[in-house]
Amino acid sequence: MMDVGTATCHIDAMDMHYRELNTRLREAVNEQGMAQIEITNVYGQRYLGTDLHRPVEIHIRGTPGNDLAAFMDGPRIVVHGNAQDGCGNTMNDGEVIIHGRAGDVTGHSMRGGKVWVRDDVGYRVGIHMKAYQDKRPIIIIGGTAQHFLGEYMAGGVLMVLGLTLHPGEQHQASFIGTGMHGGAMYIRGEVDDYQLGKGVGRVPLDEEDEILIAELVAGYVSHFGGDGTEILAQPFMKLVPLSLRPYGRLYAY
Repeated sequence: MMDVGTATCHIDAMDMHYRELNTRLREAVNEQGMAQIEITNVYGQRYLGTDLHRPVEIHIRGTPGNDLAAFMDGPRIVVHGNAQDGCGNTMNDGEVIIHGRAGDVTGHSMRGGKVWVRDDVGYRVGIHMKAYQDKRPIIIIGGTAQHFLGEYMAGGVLMVLGLTLHPGEQHQASFIGTGMHGGAMYIRGEVDDYQLGKGVGRVPLDEEDEILIAELVAGYVSHFGGDGTEILAQPFMKLVPLSLRPYGRLYAY
C-alpha cells in the first residue's frame, strides 16, 4: 500500500520482489517528491536506496538485503533492525543509520557520507574505502568488527567503539588494515600488534583527532543513546598506513 499525494508515504514490502520495491521507492522519491518514506515488512530485499540522488528520509523496518544504499547520493536511511552485506557499497553521499548489526564488506569502496552501526559488523568492513575530491567517507561501529577491517583502505575514517565487548575482553579481528594506504582508523579498546596488517602503525592522537573523535561519539550517542563522557573516558588508538605503496615491491622490477 502507498499513500500518494502527501509529503510522506508508506510502502508495505510484505512478499514484494526487490525489483518492484525499488521501483516503488524510486517513484516515491523521484516522481512524487516525498520527503519521508516508511517501508515495513522488509525481509532481505536488495539494493534499497540504490542510486537515489536527492535528500529524503527513508525508514526501513525489518532486515534489508545486500547492497543497501549502494551508489546512494544524498538520502538518509534509518534501519530499525540489522542490515546484510555490502551496505553503503560505493556510496557517494548521505547517511545510513543502522539500529542493529551490519554484515560483511560494509562500506565497500565508499567515497562519501556516513554509515552508523549501533552494534557489531562482519568481515572486510571499509575495504577499498577512499576519499573523493572534497568528500570523506566515515563508518562508525558501536561494537566490534571481524577480520580484515579497513583492508586496502585508501581514505576516510573508520571508528570502532567496542561497546559490545565484555569488561576485559579485547577486539578479536586480525589483519586490521592489510594493504591500507590512506585514511585513518580510531579504535577504542585493546588490539595487539600481531592483529595489525603489515604496513599499519599506531600514532599518537593530535588535537584534530581528539575533536573528530568527540564529534563522532556525540553523533553516535544522538542516534543510539549512551553516555558520551563514559565512551570518551577510555583511550582510543589511531592506526594509519606507514607507506602509500605497501605492496610496491611485489610489482616493481
